[in-house]
Amino acid sequence: MTKKEVQEKFGQLQAMEQNVQQLTQQKQQLQSNFFELESAEKELKNAKTAFRIVGNLMVQANKDDLSKDVTSKKEILELKINTLEKQEKKLREESQTLQQTIMKDMQKWLTILSS
Repeated sequence: MTKKEVQEKFGQLQAMEQNVQQLTQQKQQLQSNFFELESAEKELKNAKTAFRIVGNLMVQANKDDLSKDVTSKKEILELKINTLEKQEKKLREESQTLQQTIMKDMQKWLTILSS
């Protein structure tokens, strides 16, 4: 293993870690949106009338239609969150494997240098 190859693996590891961070941020944003929808859903159940924001206007909307819309959006967000969690898990596993490989390579390199 050459120094250049170790540096390339370090670069790959850094890129993987950045991707994990990006996925985590995306997941957190989607989770935040999901919780907002859950809150809206609870409020909608207790509301007598419902309103929808359209551009800069708030217009009265059919409560059942709005409820279906919120539920649908929640389901979509849930699928996206699950997908991001799977991607994040896979990337973390790949990152750990690469990190272990780098450590083994560095130990071999150090052994060769110290001989």
